[in-house]
Amino acid sequence: MSTQICLVAAIALYLLMMILIGIIFSRGNDDTGDFYLGGRGLSPLVTAMSAEASDMSSWLLMGIPGLAYISGIADPFWTCLGLAAGTYLNWLLVSKRLRKYTEKIGAITVPEYFSKRYGDKKNLLTAVSAVIIVLFFIPYTASGFAACGKLFNTLFGVNYFFAMVVSAIIISLYCTLGGFKAVSTTDFIQGACMSAALIIVICFGVVQAGGINAVIENAKALPGFLSITSSYDQASGASKPYGVLQSISMLAWGLGYFGMPHILVRFMAISDPEKLKISRRVASVWVVIAMGIAILIGIVGLALSNEGIIPYLEGSGNTERVIIYISDFLSSFGIFPAIIAGIILAGMLAATMSTADSQLLAAASAISSDLLQDFGRKKFSDDTSVKIAKITVIIISAIAVVIAYDPDSSVFSIVSFAWAGFGATFGPVMLLSLFWRRSNRQGAIACMISGAIMVFLWKYVISGLGGPFAIYELLPAFIVALGVNIAVSLATPAPDKEVLEIYDKAKA
Repeated sequence: MSTQICLVAAIALYLLMMILIGIIFSRGNDDTGDFYLGGRGLSPLVTAMSAEASDMSSWLLMGIPGLAYISGIADPFWTCLGLAAGTYLNWLLVSKRLRKYTEKIGAITVPEYFSKRYGDKKNLLTAVSAVIIVLFFIPYTASGFAACGKLFNTLFGVNYFFAMVVSAIIISLYCTLGGFKAVSTTDFIQGACMSAALIIVICFGVVQAGGINAVIENAKALPGFLSITSSYDQASGASKPYGVLQSISMLAWGLGYFGMPHILVRFMAISDPEKLKISRRVASVWVVIAMGIAILIGIVGLALSNEGIIPYLEGSGNTERVIIYISDFLSSFGIFPAIIAGIILAGMLAATMSTADSQLLAAASAISSDLLQDFGRKKFSDDTSVKIAKITVIIISAIAVVIAYDPDSSVFSIVSFAWAGFGATFGPVMLLSLFWRRSNRQGAIACMISGAIMVFLWKYVISGLGGPFAIYELLPAFIVALGVNIAVSLATPAPDKEVLEIYDKAKA
């Protein structure tokens, strides 16, 4: 009983700290620029860690270990390799250009940037962008709420839906109170918690499994488990070939970074664009280490299951709970280990909350600022705008709770679909808007619409054909959207002279 109290106390203290940060930063949100972008005042370290914490959602501590546990290292290896490359290239190619361009044209959200970049006086680009953000961010946020529900349900036997609702309320509370500054600061802290959780779990797990040699020998006994050219099939216990097409498909995860609004907005918020090099180095190193340890946790977790230390898990929805079971086992060693386990679980909450809060803020800005004000041409005072944004956060949270009602839903599968949606719709537009002077408004709109349609079409229709068509929907959708953007831009009139002059100045 005392260990349960320690677990609850550690988690409660963490949640209280998040709310307190929201209260502290609630005094600095005088206008929408403060609420959505923090007044462009983030330090390089906070920029880096908040970007990566908001990126590495619950799939870092649940999705990747669960994937490694059930199928071996091939799937997570190629996925993480693509993500690591995408992270570095996004910081290298996009961050500085986007920061300078958005300041030059006075844009505080990604949809607003697209609209002003292409001189869209009717704000049609803003409307399309905002709808896409809401379309893909609500299920993405729901996956975070679902992860919180699974955590408390597995540990304490608390009703899944009740736990999920309480978690959603807390995340919404500090998000609505403190806006972007609160979200970025909590993301920085949550990144530290995630790092601590990863290190503690892997060290404890290896020791309990009998050492690293025992873990490796256990993995070697499973055909295809430690190979990057084959995978392990849990159902049959046999090895399956992992082809070049599958590898390329998983590497394509890296393309998603160029279109993630909750990451791109961090680039826009740094105080000094010249310091983005520091942020890039910190972010790139952290993400490689974090994902590598996450894969190892899945391997160690399977060894613990085979030793009978934690339950044997089957199915993607259940294998994602492996880190929860390891933490629960740690808490059984006494009060101090229980406190450490509480820190680990707080890190899990951090992984979930750091992404959910960023997504809520991005979705809220899409509705309240981009749709209502820019596209709907409704002008509100700064005070009213901030209030509308906060109400929007609450409404979106409520919808996400309804979507996350099913406790058996897979966090990884939900995230992968939303990731593909943003990568295919915003990624090509973002790259061409920064690097191709000739790209125009018509091409950008066609790109977003075709990318979104192709993601749904490939996921639910074409991939069912199997064979070479059973690849990650982001890759074909990104290629199609990029091609459509270029073709339509060339087939329609060039951008206005004023748009081109602004592009040249921003690039210079």
